[in-house]
Formats: sequence, C-alpha cells, structure tokens
Amino acid sequence: MLEIIEKVLEEKIRPQLLAHEGNVRIVAFEDGILRIRLTGQCSGCPSAKITTEELIGSVVMAEIPEVKDVVLVNEVSPELLEFAKKILNRQMAR
Repeated sequence: MLEIIEKVLEEKIRPQLLAHEGNVRIVAFEDGILRIRLTGQCSGCPSAKITTEELIGSVVMAEIPEVKDVVLVNEVSPELLEFAKKILNRQMAR
C-alpha cells in the first residue's frame, strides 16, 4: 500500500509542493489513516493544515479508497532537536 501512496504523492502532490520549495513524507499508514509530515518550506507553514486537508487529503483519498483520513504530524524532527540542543548548550556555556 505504501508504494501506491508514494506513487500518488509523487505524481499528483509533490509537483505542487515543490513549486513552493516543500515536500511531503509518509510517517505511517495504519488502519486507513495516513500520517504525513510536510518538509522544506511547507514545514511549519501557517497553511500546512489547509494544504494537508484540501490538497493532499482530498487527492489521496480520491485516488486510494483504502485511505480514510490524512493527518499532519507536527513533531520536531530528531535532527532539528539535536541542532537546537547544540546551539543552546553553546550559549549556556558562555
């Protein structure tokens, strides 16, 4: 199923997101719920929820009936968290 979802994202969603220097990654798919993360310029964008619902959700659910909902995951990536810790540790050491 993930291959089918990736194909729809690649053909129908990513070109629109890339026009705004963004992208989408699958976090998980279980029980009909597709969990995604927006990356690049789309990450943290005020319109991220609208993009998820109106663009990604509507297209994916129309193309793949097994997908019942698309949920945006807004967790901080481990890489970004580690980078922030390094910055904070340097500032506190001064």
